[in-house]
Amino acid sequence: MAVEMASQSQVLVEEKSSVRILTLNRPKQLNALSFQMISRLLQLFLAFEEDPSVKLVILKGNGRAFCAGGDVAAVVRDIEQGNWRLGANFFSDEYMLNYVMATYSKAQVSILNGIVMGGGAGVSIHGRFRIATENTVFAMPETALGLFPDVGASYFLSRLPGFFGEYVGLTGARLDGAEMLACGLATHFVPSTRLTALETDLCRVGSNDPTFASTILNAYTQHPRLKQQNDSCFLSFRSFHRLDVIDRCFSKRTVEEIISALEREATQEADGWISATIQALKKASPASLKISLRSIREGRLQGVGQCLIREYRMVCHVMKGEISKDFVEGCRAILVDKDKNPKWEPRRLEDMNDSMVEQYFERVEEEEEWEDLKLPPRNNLPALAIAKL
Repeated sequence: MAVEMASQSQVLVEEKSSVRILTLNRPKQLNALSFQMISRLLQLFLAFEEDPSVKLVILKGNGRAFCAGGDVAAVVRDIEQGNWRLGANFFSDEYMLNYVMATYSKAQVSILNGIVMGGGAGVSIHGRFRIATENTVFAMPETALGLFPDVGASYFLSRLPGFFGEYVGLTGARLDGAEMLACGLATHFVPSTRLTALETDLCRVGSNDPTFASTILNAYTQHPRLKQQNDSCFLSFRSFHRLDVIDRCFSKRTVEEIISALEREATQEADGWISATIQALKKASPASLKISLRSIREGRLQGVGQCLIREYRMVCHVMKGEISKDFVEGCRAILVDKDKNPKWEPRRLEDMNDSMVEQYFERVEEEEEWEDLKLPPRNNLPALAIAKL
């Protein structure tokens, strides 16, 4: 009963005629997704899809975050107590939710007015409409935690312009709302002062046809200026200007070659952005960098379901910790002790060989009763969802 109450208080539901507004409600935890929240969202999305009176779903967050990711600290506690399979249940449900959102037959509008990271991207980027604002900060910071961009990120990052997805996924670079719009992660940009009015207008949508919501969103959207090199802002918020350098360097075959290419660029011009990019890669888990690069490259050629099935294999190996225990160590250094000084193992990129990388992509054969991710059957899909399969 307490669990049921928690899941209901952590995801608030409003009914406004034929629209359902879901609010992620763990503001002190930056709306990090608990197991209860994921289960509740999955239950609600499936129920709304079956309910002919529901035409549109709006998802937003309470407080200064949309959603800062999955509650991985709870997963790490399970791993440390010898229960990595409990963590596997968390990721299994999360990836199923991502798949349902990616193949949803009704329009989902995600209002990203604040922090959107990791699992927060998983519950928004797969949906039809993603609204960025001047408060939006997007990142996939997993390689700094000993994880990899999951939640179907190998599908959506690999489809960004050029090799921008490799850059975002490997470095954990932060993007603002203008960059999200420019690269396609966001579909619209609306100033936060206009969100209440936008929501009111969206609640008048009385049709499943997404063009009705699209017309309203287009009337509110703006095209903000991308921050320039000399703007006083986070170094990260200038990266989309550097797509030429990103494409030259992040198109390389290996992580080692990407870093070498960046170091060559740095000798040709003194550029703080290039230095910061090199530093981010050198601070990240070598194991995470190598499996992340391969994952994004494979994702380019796979449908969203295949990506999630592969990512589930990968995350099970990460949690099992037989090849590397970097996930537990990264969470200790960044989230628990906060000393920001993880002791990665393997310590160097060259020590993480191809056969070690390969193991992350194989079934967890030796584990009793372990199965590949079983995605729910999807029927009567719209053309946009079919295109993702």
